[in-house]
Amino acid sequence: MQLVVARIGRAHGIKGEVTVEVRTDEPELRLGPGAVLATEPAATGPLTVEAGRVHSGRLLLRFEGVRDRTAAEALRNTLLIAEVDPDELPEEEDEFYDHQLIDLDVVLADGTEIGRITEISHLPSQDLFIVERPDGSEVMIPFVEEIVTEIDLEEQRAVITPPPGLIDESEAVIASSRDEETGDATSGDAASGDATSEDATSEDAGETPKGDA
Repeated sequence: MQLVVARIGRAHGIKGEVTVEVRTDEPELRLGPGAVLATEPAATGPLTVEAGRVHSGRLLLRFEGVRDRTAAEALRNTLLIAEVDPDELPEEEDEFYDHQLIDLDVVLADGTEIGRITEISHLPSQDLFIVERPDGSEVMIPFVEEIVTEIDLEEQRAVITPPPGLIDESEAVIASSRDEETGDATSGDAASGDATSEDATSEDAGETPKGDA
């Protein structure tokens, strides 16, 4: 099975290095020295990783045969594709490869059908499930423990507990109206420091189970 593990960015320096947008949780394995990668467009590859290093928080790679800035710049926007055994599993129990998650049914805790995962979007802050609903519309669901409570590969489903408004926008409107009605009554508590701080939960909300190749 072929999976996209990175996208080549701009050239770095004059010796053939390129910046890389990593799309895998295992860059040491997929993008390490000696790795042979197919490419999109196919005519650009295959490319063999000669060396890699981290610079200012970004991964830099150098490929065999790419020796100057001109050759490196010619690779810009090329997708790097690794061959992955479909039966291979991540090392951590709470990690998943994209191909394991694609096509899972998304349901609520009571079994209500929400849709089917069609794509995984990997953002800097978190991963998102792109879920196609039965009516053809799409909804984005953050892949965080507070929302995605269970991944059952045997049953081929992902169980979610979405906050108001994530699935049904009308729920968000209702919740907002309630907040306005009770705002005056709770303002005194907030001023005295009894209100729950959003910052107190933001760190936990950012914990993202892994879903790359």
